[in-house]
Amino acid sequence: MAFYELRRYKILPGKMEAWLQLMEQEIIPFQVSKGMVITASFQGEDDDSCYIWMRRFVSEEERVSLYEAVYDSDHWKNVIGPRISEVMDRSAIQVTRLTPTLKSTTQ
Repeated sequence: MAFYELRRYKILPGKMEAWLQLMEQEIIPFQVSKGMVITASFQGEDDDSCYIWMRRFVSEEERVSLYEAVYDSDHWKNVIGPRISEVMDRSAIQVTRLTPTLKSTTQ
């Protein structure tokens, strides 16, 4: 059964626009090009430090394979990764794995 990853990030003060640009113009397209399925992307309506996004995986094996394809790539290590700490507090990342319930339309 497919499962989701809900990822919550704390964006540094005054950096939400820069984060959204990096996320929407570089991170999401890069991850999608490697096979990731991004199902949602949100910014906090009243909290400029809140960014949440979701990814879907068919299996744990697929998640491991996609993580390797993205995070072990030279492009991630040398181009994207080093820029993330300029706009996001990496120590505050929260990741929650979610499994759809039987009546969920997200199965």
